[in-house]
Amino acid sequence: MKTILLIVISVLLAGNAGAAKKKEKPVSDREYWTNLLYQLAEPVLINMSEGKLAAEMQVEVSPTWDGRDIRVTYMECFGRLMSGLAPWLSLPDDDTPEGEKRKHLRELALKSYAHAVDPQSPDYLLWRSEGQPLVDAAYVASSFIRAPKQLWEPLDEVTKQRYIAEFQQLRRIDPPNTNWLLFSAMIETFLLTVDAQYDMYRIHSAIRSIENWYVGDGWYADGPHFAFDYYNSYVIQPMYVQVLQILVDRKIRLRDKSLESVQKNLEVAKKRMQRFGIILERFISPEGTFPLFGRSMTYRLGVFQPLAMLSLNNMLPQELTEGQVRAALTAVMKRMFAQPGNFNEKGFLKIGLAGHQPDIADWYTNNGSLYITSEVFLPLGLPANHLFWTAPAEDWTAKKGWGGESFPKDHAIRE
Repeated sequence: MKTILLIVISVLLAGNAGAAKKKEKPVSDREYWTNLLYQLAEPVLINMSEGKLAAEMQVEVSPTWDGRDIRVTYMECFGRLMSGLAPWLSLPDDDTPEGEKRKHLRELALKSYAHAVDPQSPDYLLWRSEGQPLVDAAYVASSFIRAPKQLWEPLDEVTKQRYIAEFQQLRRIDPPNTNWLLFSAMIETFLLTVDAQYDMYRIHSAIRSIENWYVGDGWYADGPHFAFDYYNSYVIQPMYVQVLQILVDRKIRLRDKSLESVQKNLEVAKKRMQRFGIILERFISPEGTFPLFGRSMTYRLGVFQPLAMLSLNNMLPQELTEGQVRAALTAVMKRMFAQPGNFNEKGFLKIGLAGHQPDIADWYTNNGSLYITSEVFLPLGLPANHLFWTAPAEDWTAKKGWGGESFPKDHAIRE
């Protein structure tokens, strides 16, 4: 009798456990995105806000590291993280769990910005030696451009003037004739937006070069020669559009161009980015993977920055719906970050694409470089009730095609 009673109790308990399991609320895509971004950002900002990033971050460099000052790691980490994080932090405060995370990170970020330019802080960044600071100052500038009211305006006047001085002294660096021209242009464009002295030549020379480097069907070369890699994603497409947009918004004409001509440049650049976004979406396999080619593959989800930026700016082409883009990007995130080994024991990223794969690093790669992956999270700058988040998830192009469903034919764009 006792045995029978124990069996009955076990069955009832198992049934209750099953019922409880069924009642668990599924995690929405937005909740998954915000949790993952918080996981990336919190270890960086909680340490830097206290001036402890340099002391606490476990630095990892490429096996083929070129010997430059290892302190470039901290600037790469902070600048790249903030560029992708900024739109989310620009949303207004609310009392939701997401809102609490967002407010916490914004408070940490503002303190971190102050440490970054305070010469007395242990986390004063490497502004005044090496050439690499030009790159990551551009990502810091991008963060201010993307969230001026939340990340620039609250800074005290001393900190603001320090940033202006640090940005202006970077003119000591002569950028190579590559995507680096856009880093100079981004910095000078930010200075323009805060009514500081800026160098129009650096902006104009970058625009002329990018125009000349267009090779067709949404792709730019990275300098005089084309390379099949993802630098259209990491730098060229997003920064080119950011610079042009500010010139148009501010009604700034270039020496040999009318205001109408600059506006036309922007419209064409956006159409090219839309085409490139279509290509990126088609790169995503039914399993949530994408082609691994070119250098800087350790930049992870930074590959999809143009697709994320199109979504943030309500610029998705008619060929792509919000539901399919969100579903595709979520699939890649889950495939990548389900792999063990992406983070070290202190929560900082480790070199790799999906897990720890140091042998795929380039000679300039450190684990600060990897925080460009935050650029995929730009759509979090859209409110939770935006169509990007509320639209039903849809199969993306490759999933439709390889699943035997009808899918849109593809075609090149011509100008």
